[in-house]
Amino acid sequence: MRDADSPYVAKVNVARHRVFQKRTPVLGSLDLELTERCNNNCIHCFINLLEDDAARQRELVTTDTQRILEEAAALGALTVRFTGGEPLLRENFIELYLFARRLGLKVLLFTNARLITPELADLFARIPPLEKIEVTVYGMKPQSYEAVSRVPGSYEEFRRGVGLLLERKIPFVVKGALLPPNSEEIDSFEIWAATLPAMESPPAFSMFFDLRGRRDSASKNRLIESVRMTPDEGVAILRRHGHSYLKETREFCRKFTGPPGDQLFFCGAGHNACVDAYGMLQPCLLMRHPDMVYDLTRGSLKIALTSFFPRLREEVRATNSDYLARCALCFLAGLCEQCPAKSWAEHGTLDTPVEYLCRVAHAQARDLGLLREGELSWEITDWKERIKQI
Repeated sequence: MRDADSPYVAKVNVARHRVFQKRTPVLGSLDLELTERCNNNCIHCFINLLEDDAARQRELVTTDTQRILEEAAALGALTVRFTGGEPLLRENFIELYLFARRLGLKVLLFTNARLITPELADLFARIPPLEKIEVTVYGMKPQSYEAVSRVPGSYEEFRRGVGLLLERKIPFVVKGALLPPNSEEIDSFEIWAATLPAMESPPAFSMFFDLRGRRDSASKNRLIESVRMTPDEGVAILRRHGHSYLKETREFCRKFTGPPGDQLFFCGAGHNACVDAYGMLQPCLLMRHPDMVYDLTRGSLKIALTSFFPRLREEVRATNSDYLARCALCFLAGLCEQCPAKSWAEHGTLDTPVEYLCRVAHAQARDLGLLREGELSWEITDWKERIKQI
């Protein structure tokens, strides 16, 4: 800020500045799904609606989107993540981007990069998002990429978009989705990713794919299930960077594992704001159970975060007997991805065990030395000692 007695800039402690004295942060960040439409038709996708005109007409109007951004900023949010679908399909993306930046929000953009144009790249260079753009990559060759995206010409458009970001020196990182068409390209993807200026670590991979939270297509869910890696294959991928993976996972287990009891929401769901393309505030981006969402077109972001979601987190408890006999007693709860959102997508309930996720967690636990072959995690009583020893 400007010092009154000096033409130069003075450093101050912003936490003590009068501007911030009456500001009580409620919200850390905002996830905003601008559209469920996508220009890809990926074989593993749990959300895309292609370029669906009916979906477009239902999307939140600009003024409501701007109101949500304003309220998020007022509640202390520093970052908004624009996601989708493909957020660049939103016709007024630039207007919303500039609105968020004028509010002082950093923008994290999730994209496939196919719709990056010279004009858009110039905008990002002139008014930076202040967060690294995240680009998902579906293959290193046209054949593999388009076997996943199922859109002819999509690989060339992705490479062109990435090229524009590189030319303008716009920071971005890449991540991958490991699928049968690109499973032989892991090494070449990591080698290429290492050449990108903003990549500070190896790229992350999705491989234990989620089903569709809208529960709208049994056929799409069967396709997703068919391209999931086996638990042992997934663990082998996680072990590719062995020392760092083992170190991070062991530290995580020591901090976050332990039986959850009948409490369903023991993650961060409901602490940050995740808004779908139609104005429904969700505990997380995956959770679409009708009783777990809050309509922001009729209510306040602050009320949802300070009243509605805290009540849900406290009151919603597991009643499923299978869950109570297994998941509630399982010390791998922090390691396992079992959660109400994934139970809803798989079974249409909040508390039914997801067998696939259970098998993945058991495979990881055996790899870490937490379980021996044939053991079931919910039957282990000396789990605290085992965690100390890994």
